[in-house]
Amino acid sequence: MPKAILCTIDFSQPSRQVVRWAVALACELHAHLTLLYTYRLVHVKGEEALQLKKKMEDEALRNFGSLEKEMLKDTGISYDFKTEVGFIADRVEDHVKKNPIDFLVINKNTSQESREAIDELVEHTQIPLIIVPAS
Repeated sequence: MPKAILCTIDFSQPSRQVVRWAVALACELHAHLTLLYTYRLVHVKGEEALQLKKKMEDEALRNFGSLEKEMLKDTGISYDFKTEVGFIADRVEDHVKKNPIDFLVINKNTSQESREAIDELVEHTQIPLIIVPAS
C-alpha cells in the first residue's frame, strides 16, 4: 500500500518550511502528499458567508499555485490540495478517519488556539506526527 502524508498549511513563511519538510519526506518514502488548508468563517451568515467562502477559497488556490510552482513541480511526487472550513484539529481528524495516513506534518509555530487543538489531535489520532520547528 502506498504511503500517504498529510501536511497542514496556512501559506505563511513557517508554513512553507513545513511544506519543504513534507515534500522531502514524500520523496524519500515515495508517498502521496496532501496539503490541507483550513479556514474559519466567523460571524458571517447567509449570502455573506457564501461570498466570503468563495473569496477565501479563490485566495487559497492562488497561494497554492505559487507554492506549487516553487516547491512541488518537478519533484516527482503525487500530491493534492484541499481547502476546508473548520478547526484544524477537526478537519485533520476527519481526513484521517476517511483516508489512510502514515504521517501528519504540522508547523510548530501556531496560534495558541491551534496549539490546544493540536494537543487534542495528538491525543485522538494514532499516526506519527512530525512537528517542524521554525527556522
